[in-house]
Amino acid sequence: MSGGEPVLLSDDRDGVRTLTLNRPHRKNAIDAELWDALRDALADAGRDRAVRALVVTGAGGAFCSGADISGGLSSIHPLYRMRTLSEVALLLHELPVPTIAKVTGVAVGAGWNLALGCDLVVATPDARFSQIFARRGLSLDLGGSWLLPKLVGLQQARRLALLAETIGAEEARALGLVTWVVEADEVDAFVDGLGARLVAGAPVALAQTKALLNEGADRTLRDALANEARAQGVNFATADVSEAFSAFTEKREPFFDGRWAVPGRGPDAIDSAAPGAPSVRRP
Repeated sequence: MSGGEPVLLSDDRDGVRTLTLNRPHRKNAIDAELWDALRDALADAGRDRAVRALVVTGAGGAFCSGADISGGLSSIHPLYRMRTLSEVALLLHELPVPTIAKVTGVAVGAGWNLALGCDLVVATPDARFSQIFARRGLSLDLGGSWLLPKLVGLQQARRLALLAETIGAEEARALGLVTWVVEADEVDAFVDGLGARLVAGAPVALAQTKALLNEGADRTLRDALANEARAQGVNFATADVSEAFSAFTEKREPFFDGRWAVPGRGPDAIDSAAPGAPSVRRP
């Protein structure tokens, strides 16, 4: 608990779950309690069919100042501590819904890599980023050694990691580490709109596309083509494909809900929406 409040806040609205790191007195530095809460919250979001998009942000004008080292060295062996970090990184990476990092203030060390682990990053102009590990006598963690070279190339990854420089939001955007830079008084509405657009997408197709992009980074073209063929088979088994074609013909926006189009009962036979799915109705 942080000042009597949970260290991680969770809010659901219209299919979007927002997780807010809530240790503002430490610029949302992540201690053992918050690591555990993050792991559990990400696992829960992956199981909850009502969650169609996830936002990660921080309270009090900061995103995350990294792992909390204010208490000095822990008596727990580093291998055990790193297991939780690895679980958080993998859960975020493999989450079957699109993820957005909303970054204000500092995002350093594991905090920056938490943001980079999201699919999209929205930052305010005051945001500052650093792979601060080298200044602490440490090496990259929370997936930074994998994420950085893929996003910026090996040379820039070396610069950011070895020199532990602090860069601003615009430079991060120019390097491909931030998707959008949005003014502070507009960022909430921007992220809300972005979340609504993702919720309106076909959930099964978005999950397949996210997995394909993640897997494709380490696969041959032959592997990628096989994965694409498998994914399209999954997509064509949902009602969203026929809904998209109908909407195109009728010149209207499609309504996607990821329902399963059951084979063998005719082209219009569709199971009801999965239990727990958002109760959104076509207007």
